[in-house]
Amino acid sequence: MPREISAGVILFRRAPEPYYLLLHYGSGHWDFPKGHIEPGEDAQQTARRELQEETGISEICLVDGYKQALRYFFRQKGTGIFKTVIYFLAETDQSEVNLSDEHIGFDWLPYDLAMTRLTFTNSQNLLAKAQAHLQTTSSAIRGDQ
Repeated sequence: MPREISAGVILFRRAPEPYYLLLHYGSGHWDFPKGHIEPGEDAQQTARRELQEETGISEICLVDGYKQALRYFFRQKGTGIFKTVIYFLAETDQSEVNLSDEHIGFDWLPYDLAMTRLTFTNSQNLLAKAQAHLQTTSSAIRGDQ
């Protein structure tokens, strides 16, 4: 069975709570920016490149301690493919998005609305982990723990 490995970014900006960037793909689903790892790239390089190519956003700061792998199976032209996507969590101050041709829309949404907009349960699970990670990190920074 063919295998694919991709990398992506769960991107947020503070306003003042996190607003997450979701992309509307041409096939109709809403998800995070991601793409195939190219030869010579590591997952972080791919995630940054794909974000830049798909949104025009290049100024990001990766959040320490968040790296999640999503694994799923799909069919493409009748062939079953096992896919792994490695996601990073990143913050940006940029709010302007310049979409690539592979997307038909985008939205910056607070956590609750982002959860309802995401099409796939596995992406909702990633976002829940990202939100929990941010809350834990913020609490540690403030000294609440």
